[in-house]
Amino acid sequence: MPAAQRSIGLQFDQVEKRYGSVYALRNLTFHIAPGECVALAGRNGSGKTTLLRVAARLVRPGRGTVSYSGADRNRRPAIGFVAHAPMVYEELTAEENLLFFARLQNVEHPAEQVGKLLAEVGLEDRRDSPVRTFSRGMRQRTAIARALLARPSLLLFDEPATGLDAESGFWLTDQVRKLRDSGCTIVMSLHGESELARLATRAVRLEAGGLIADTHRGAMFQSIFAGTAI
Repeated sequence: MPAAQRSIGLQFDQVEKRYGSVYALRNLTFHIAPGECVALAGRNGSGKTTLLRVAARLVRPGRGTVSYSGADRNRRPAIGFVAHAPMVYEELTAEENLLFFARLQNVEHPAEQVGKLLAEVGLEDRRDSPVRTFSRGMRQRTAIARALLARPSLLLFDEPATGLDAESGFWLTDQVRKLRDSGCTIVMSLHGESELARLATRAVRLEAGGLIADTHRGAMFQSIFAGTAI
């Protein structure tokens, strides 16, 4: 995996996000230190996806602030986001997708970087195949390669293992372990305790858009995931 830029932290300060009368995030305040690997737990609708989308700057909070500690003030922080959907163009090949996103992100030496990433994610021999011909696991690998193009300091995963077969699941766990060990700050929403969850250095639980449990505040790891695998 390409080396990450300097790790950054993530600070939520009284963040709220509402859709109509429904709160997706409610008065959310907590800090993720640079280099932490955080597992987000919670039932469907608890706010996990909205938290990640706010952190990725894809959604603006209605109230409160989100800041990035350790980031260069003169540069936008490098953030990689892997959504529940792969967010790649199905009619383009794997290589065409990555080249397109590399140019959007002003990645230096895009062809060289894309070639390395395709090899890293095990898609070098399918680089010229349209993504529409890929399995769910192969699409997820393409999405992860896209997220890594800019060597992110912060990597956000939204239920990354959903729909993956066993082989792709093992591969994903290995990649997250390598990224964690490289110092990249990782935040990942998960449905239940798993091999991915066991890579986390911290786990937090959301309910109705608020933080209700945190292993940094004395919660037991197993209790964070109790009742979330639905």
